[in-house]
Amino acid sequence: MNPEAPRIPFALALCCTLLSAAILAPMMIPIAVSISDSMFVSFPPRGFTLKWYGQVLADREFQTTFLFSFKLALLVTALTVLLGVPCAIGLTRFRFPGRSLIFALILSPIVFPVLVTGVALLQFASRLGSNDSFLQLLAGHTVICLPYLVRTVSGALLLVVPSTEDAARTLGAGQFTTFRRITLPQIRGGILAGCVFAFITSFDDYAMAMWLADARHFTLPLQIHVFIERSFDPSVAAISALMVAFSLALLLVVERALGLKMQRIVAG
Repeated sequence: MNPEAPRIPFALALCCTLLSAAILAPMMIPIAVSISDSMFVSFPPRGFTLKWYGQVLADREFQTTFLFSFKLALLVTALTVLLGVPCAIGLTRFRFPGRSLIFALILSPIVFPVLVTGVALLQFASRLGSNDSFLQLLAGHTVICLPYLVRTVSGALLLVVPSTEDAARTLGAGQFTTFRRITLPQIRGGILAGCVFAFITSFDDYAMAMWLADARHFTLPLQIHVFIERSFDPSVAAISALMVAFSLALLLVVERALGLKMQRIVAG
């Protein structure tokens, strides 16, 4: 915290508090329901128990779908980095015809409903004759995760001090050496932030997986839907609470590691 920063006005502090409460309240409800001793979903919770967490963690279907979603999110994140970093560099450092259009197309999955994108990818895969649901999920999740990494890395590149790169090239460093020794350390915060956003987006996705998954490749959000249809008890809330806690933990790690720098990166 900057000691020289002015005190926040009361009205603005009140607005921030109310907005934070509105965002956090829906996340807190599954946590409260998951510790209820009732056999049915009820809020406010009745009694206190952690048995639903034990039941969920011991469930074979939960374990299988969690591991699959985790592995898929890791692969999607790695693929997003391989595609997104060069793309962000090209769009940020170079000027060419159609640059703005390409940048808009890359960011378009953020604007378009994921449900529509999923249907389009399913039809495209059908036209190609592809029946590999895993590759379809990998491609679909990469499409919806790529904009986040491109956006954060582009913002990080705008914060790079050009004189440091010029000095490295003046001293005889090549393009790759300059990027590895000078540019990469300055944009790694943006890459890390983009990786976390991509991982969470892939891990929590339901709308895309609903169209592209099959019985062999079933994600955790789809399994939650099955649990709800089978028996809507507090174990479903326990799974939701675990997913919320997992996502918040990742965001907290990035925030603690980058601090205000992440805000500048995301703002571009």
